[in-house]
Amino acid sequence: MKPTRATLADVARLAGVSLGSASRALSVPDQVKPQTLSSVQRAVEQLGYVRNGAAQALASRKTRTVAAIYPTLNNPIYADSIQSLQQTLWGYGYQLLIASHEYRPARELEVLRAILERGVDGLVLVGTDHPPEVIELTRQYHLPYVLTWSVDETQYPHCVGFSNFEAAYRLARRIVEFGHRRVAMCGGSTAGNERVRARQAGTRAALREAGLDLRPDWIVEAPFTFEGGRQALRELWDSEERPSVVICGTDLQAIGLLDECRARNIRVPEDLSVTGFDDIEQARLTQPPLTTVRVPSLEIGARAARHLMALIDGRSGEDEIVLDAPVVERDTLSRPLGRQAGS
Repeated sequence: MKPTRATLADVARLAGVSLGSASRALSVPDQVKPQTLSSVQRAVEQLGYVRNGAAQALASRKTRTVAAIYPTLNNPIYADSIQSLQQTLWGYGYQLLIASHEYRPARELEVLRAILERGVDGLVLVGTDHPPEVIELTRQYHLPYVLTWSVDETQYPHCVGFSNFEAAYRLARRIVEFGHRRVAMCGGSTAGNERVRARQAGTRAALREAGLDLRPDWIVEAPFTFEGGRQALRELWDSEERPSVVICGTDLQAIGLLDECRARNIRVPEDLSVTGFDDIEQARLTQPPLTTVRVPSLEIGARAARHLMALIDGRSGEDEIVLDAPVVERDTLSRPLGRQAGS
């Protein structure tokens, strides 16, 4: 025999209050007397009562839930942002539903459909390049959404991020100032990812100012993982000509590349300089510590939550929040030595 689920009427009876008072204590606790709230909370704990979210959503037309779809959950930089996003939403009485599409644009539509079936009040997406069907679905459901991590290649006003073009441009300029002329990139696929495209464009712009170019055979598309970095180093180092610096699209790739350098007795930065992107905690722990770009992941999460809450409440919020992503210089970047630099 299945156990009977406690009802709101059971809670009210045990707490010695009316059904309406019990409902208000759970929905708007700041509008009931402290003694009533305490009695209802004790009854909830004793009975193990869980509110019927579907019924509550039908009554209020709100689920008090926000969804966030990330490219992957396998990168600490996203974990940091998720934590900040969730903690800020908690302050508004909202819960966070998290999903990922693992850099497969077609899967993003499937994920969004599943989320909409369950019902959410708003949506956080990463990047500005999404399948048209995803954006159309948000419009059909009148679902407020915020784009994060990027302000590149979009006219959408509700973005919270940074210019990947500018961040990559500043990093490449600094690399050129160190004297590098043979520059390689290890990034992900440009398809469906404006962040990768913008970083390549920013790098090219800085190199062009120095009279240089980004060689097509020195652009490696690899997974944003440790193994992706190892793969890129093998491909670049086994070629007839070698770069003097590799710009990686994530710190994970850069750390994997550094590991492959150790396995091959390639000295960093004497034989090869390496840079990352994100500034995860592990970037400070590598040997040598990693030069990278600091992504404001915590601020992105918090400000995206506040911006989305404004949209859900029918307020316009701020237009396009552009944050800074500075270059953080550590010890994996130095002047190239001898002929290896191609100078």
